[in-house]
Amino acid sequence: MIEIHAVTLDAADPYEIATWWSRATGWPLGEGDKPGDDEVMLRTPHDPFLLFIRVPEGKSVKNRVHLDVNGTEGRTRNEEVERLTGMGASVVDDRRLPDGSGWVVMNDPEGNEFCVCRSEAERTAAAQP
Repeated sequence: MIEIHAVTLDAADPYEIATWWSRATGWPLGEGDKPGDDEVMLRTPHDPFLLFIRVPEGKSVKNRVHLDVNGTEGRTRNEEVERLTGMGASVVDDRRLPDGSGWVVMNDPEGNEFCVCRSEAERTAAAQP
């Protein structure tokens, strides 16, 4: 058995993109992380944490691993997409379906893909008869 300790994302500017994700999630940066660092941690409520590592090359193809996120604090998937777009993310592919299911594929400001899914409240409401 193994335990996943961190999910690592390549970055041109680890501090900048970790700070963006910190604002998006509300999770704090690692202690002592500062601009210019080659590695910056985003402390999640429990492992795995997110680790942003400086790499010299830019992104050239679709991510093979990505984060799935959903709205909290009473926000719906659509409200979360609007909030993240206002913070600098962009919509790549809209996979929302007429019945309310589906997701939205987005890019963070460095081009890393992630998906915004329905909130827990939306999933629960959809399951009600």
